[in-house]
Amino acid sequence: MPIPLLNALQDYRANPDPLAALANTVALVIAGNQPFYPLYLHAIVGHSAWPAWITLITMPIFAIVPALSRRNSLMGRALLPTIGTANGVLAVKLIGADTGVELFLLPCVLLAALLFRPSERHVMLAVLALPFAAYLLLNPAVAPPLATYSAAEYRSIISMHGFSVACLFALIGFSFPSAKAA
Repeated sequence: MPIPLLNALQDYRANPDPLAALANTVALVIAGNQPFYPLYLHAIVGHSAWPAWITLITMPIFAIVPALSRRNSLMGRALLPTIGTANGVLAVKLIGADTGVELFLLPCVLLAALLFRPSERHVMLAVLALPFAAYLLLNPAVAPPLATYSAAEYRSIISMHGFSVACLFALIGFSFPSAKAA
């Protein structure tokens, strides 16, 4: 990546609120990696990965988190786990809960618990309730997925999802501001 583009991206991500900076970092990493998800799935299952391309409709929303958090830190921070939860629900509809894609609700829970200050508990509780509600209501609420896979493919997809969620946890932990900075 040429340096001016990298500098522009770093400027876009920057925020004087350390919690918003964390949300911005995570949102931009997700937006930047989201186009690769259907490709990874394609490598595992071939053409039957086509529904995963539909998840790209959420990519621009992840990408606007820094812009929103610049205008309103609280709203930007709340948007990240909210759109993450919506993306998880969409993915379950597209490729099914049997793929373990619901694991992506876990980083949404973590972010909803970390991105808010004690004075913002009312917002935190509302945002925190979303991934739990999605998980509890998801399976009965969505019809069968648009694609199904073999047992071996399911195992591979679950493994990919587990590794991806672990990477998100590592990114969040690595990027989390110290208690003093927050």
